[in-house]
Amino acid sequence: MSTISEHSTPLLHVDEKHMLRSIQIAKNGLGFTAPNPMVGCVIVHEGNIIGEGFTSPYGGSHAEVNAINAIADVSKLEKSTLYVTLEPCSHFGKTPPCADFIIKHKIPKVVIGLKDPHKKVAGKGIEKLKNAGCTVKVGVAKEACREHHKRFLTYQIKKRPFIILKWAETQDGFIAPEHNQRNENPEPYWITNPFSRQLVHQWRSEEQGILAGTNTILADNPKLDVRDWTGKSPVRIVLDAKGKLSKKFHVMDGSQPTMVFTSLENPKGDMDGIEYRTIDYKKDMAFQICEELYRSNMQSIIIEGGAQTLQTFIDAGLWDEARIFKGPSIFKNGVGAPKISGSTVYSRYIREDQLTVLKND
Repeated sequence: MSTISEHSTPLLHVDEKHMLRSIQIAKNGLGFTAPNPMVGCVIVHEGNIIGEGFTSPYGGSHAEVNAINAIADVSKLEKSTLYVTLEPCSHFGKTPPCADFIIKHKIPKVVIGLKDPHKKVAGKGIEKLKNAGCTVKVGVAKEACREHHKRFLTYQIKKRPFIILKWAETQDGFIAPEHNQRNENPEPYWITNPFSRQLVHQWRSEEQGILAGTNTILADNPKLDVRDWTGKSPVRIVLDAKGKLSKKFHVMDGSQPTMVFTSLENPKGDMDGIEYRTIDYKKDMAFQICEELYRSNMQSIIIEGGAQTLQTFIDAGLWDEARIFKGPSIFKNGVGAPKISGSTVYSRYIREDQLTVLKND
């Protein structure tokens, strides 16, 4: 006879199990669906999954539609349960309302992870389903759904992008060598190994924008694109208060959309792929940038430097996650790493590099 230890992991409720599966498949849309949320949907008939779907790239079908369209025998839908990570939309946007599509197919039960805070939805999809006779259950695996939808929720509720800080520091706490050392040897000073650097390119592919300050551009001339991973390069967001950056820098080459924040009232004018935004660098720079990015439907950004830019956002409290690598090298002198405090989400090693992820409390 088999027994279950009192220390065994408790069995998941069937609704939780299917919702976690919905989250799992929703991640296929990471980096492609924004500014739409990356929703996942599972349809279950008599205990078996008969359809799955996730949100298509922006402008395409939503998760519920893709899941329903994946089913060969649609007659089963009248005796099925639909699981979805976020409340089905109830308004016409790029596509018709998902709530109407569910009702059209007479699906009797809908299980929802989170209510959608978007002002055009915000309970209207739930209400529409209930009025059509659907049984609706809300809040299943809600913490997991909230973590999954953190970008979308931050954008909708806090009216700014979800902000990820990233840097690599040496064992003795420096993120770059001294300037005179760079002048003697302008080659890149890698702190982390190739595997960590590849992971960073994966992260870039997952966010809408990537931000770097003037000093980082002048010192490193980075491309700020996705090369060591398959995916879409983010919009480059560059700080250039005094117009120091020219076309000789990769970020100004027009190869991918670039937004330049300047203090000049009359910047050089938009070049191909380059858009200028004027802000007051003497007043709450980080808040102004967030306001502009929100107006541009930028749902998430990753900030990769430099130390001054990172510290500006830290001091303003405008960050959600910090992903910090600590490599094995020692510089003795150089540019100090930002000062930050937060709760540790996890810490792990990528060969000799230690990666620590913090959450802003």
